[in-house]
Amino acid sequence: MMPSMQDELTKTIGAELGVGDLPPEEQEKLIAGFGEVALKAATIAVLEKLPEDKREEFATLAEAGDPTAISSFLDREMPDHEAVASAAVVEELKRFKDSQSA
Repeated sequence: MMPSMQDELTKTIGAELGVGDLPPEEQEKLIAGFGEVALKAATIAVLEKLPEDKREEFATLAEAGDPTAISSFLDREMPDHEAVASAAVVEELKRFKDSQSA
């Protein structure tokens, strides 16, 4: 990702998380932490929708760490994987916001 795009994404996530008033170092820490949680949520959501007989192959590709191979596999086996992952991230963001207001 290009630095300017990443900076813009970081600002957007920071605004959504409501951390814009914090010092930049704290913002980065919180955003990175949320990113890890969101990635896990997205991965779990995709795995739950992936047919069971394809999960082992997905795990093998994930362990190999080749994002191109993973993307190709998901495009072929689960064409809506991006929508599933996005919905999981939105849900995780909603949970985070709800926990902050509680």
